[in-house]
Amino acid sequence: MKTTDLRIDGDRLLARLGELAAIGATGDGGCCRLALTEEDRAGRDLVGRWMREAGLEVKVDPIGNFFGYRAGTDDTAAVMTGSHIDTVATGGRYDGCLGVLAGIETIRTLAEAGVRTRRPLVVGVFTNEEGARFAPDMLGSLAYVGDLPLEEAYGRISIDGKRLGDELARIGYRGEAPLPLYLPHAHVELHIEQGPVLDAEGGIIGSVESVQGISWQEVNIFGESNHAGTTPMRLRHDAGYCAAAIGIFLRTLARELGGNQVCTMGAVTLHPNLINVIPGRASVTIDLRNTDEAALQQAEQRFAEFLEQLARDEGVAIETRRLARFEPVVFDANVAAIIKRVATRLGHACRPMTSGAGHDAQMLARICPTAMIFVPSVKGISHNPAEHTFPAHLAAGADVLLHTLLELAA
Repeated sequence: MKTTDLRIDGDRLLARLGELAAIGATGDGGCCRLALTEEDRAGRDLVGRWMREAGLEVKVDPIGNFFGYRAGTDDTAAVMTGSHIDTVATGGRYDGCLGVLAGIETIRTLAEAGVRTRRPLVVGVFTNEEGARFAPDMLGSLAYVGDLPLEEAYGRISIDGKRLGDELARIGYRGEAPLPLYLPHAHVELHIEQGPVLDAEGGIIGSVESVQGISWQEVNIFGESNHAGTTPMRLRHDAGYCAAAIGIFLRTLARELGGNQVCTMGAVTLHPNLINVIPGRASVTIDLRNTDEAALQQAEQRFAEFLEQLARDEGVAIETRRLARFEPVVFDANVAAIIKRVATRLGHACRPMTSGAGHDAQMLARICPTAMIFVPSVKGISHNPAEHTFPAHLAAGADVLLHTLLELAA
């Protein structure tokens, strides 16, 4: 068989996605496998076993990223692929996992066909990509490229009050491999789109050329608790009202800035959280994103000005804490062009895209040529048990990954 005729085993890929999704299954089709939990450990153990069965040499680095290595005919820089297997609390079965398992299927396909590449191939699994348990998101890949010091990463505290370094050791994934273990020749990540564009247009493959910038903040509001029935409205210092006003302002801000600006208030906590007590404290999380750095900075500035005015108007104190800040990333044009060329050769419609979600690939882009492959998400739904991609599209994306890696590793 010619290498151009190689295809991955779509049925095996689908079955393994289902087997991994059973770890942390929520009973409604979804999956909860937060980073460095027992469920994450079980998922890591399973994926590591599949890597070894595919003939990969598996190593774990000090931040818990783990990698399967396949030697090439030359001892030179490897071509890397992979993603993550941690989920949000209400996750689906494809986000991140597709990129990892398609990478392993690529290796199995090459092994079964007796194909050796000139460059080595590496399949990576990065720690805490979601940022759902520890901030920031893409934490493992950020540490991998040297932009988050290891001790600082170890000191991050989870939403359940646990220290990251302790949790890594507890689940047995505080490894000893060098950091970074590999300096790749190139990196390609396959992922579901997590948005509606490909599904709406009837497309199959997206060649991802860029990722929008992300700004995460925690906002803490300190007002005054008081009786809900006896305190006149004009004399209130209502932290709950302030939280609501922030949510409304964010929607207004996104509409006014237009373009690619999106704003989300994702989590709200009120204290004392009682029906007949004016909230004295509130905490909210803010997610601002834009493809343009100047526009993102404008959104941040306008939000900061709004908070100052809100504090004055309501007689409250407001404090903010930065959780994550990443500028927009432009991927390597040559790698993106290879993806488009491969997809076209395999008979798939392909369009250039910008990712609205953050990915480990945007961190790897700091150290090597990088791009991403997208496949459709039905109705654009993700971070939801209803997340779905048709099996034929999963296989198509994996085939594009296979042949993109072959070309890069030739």
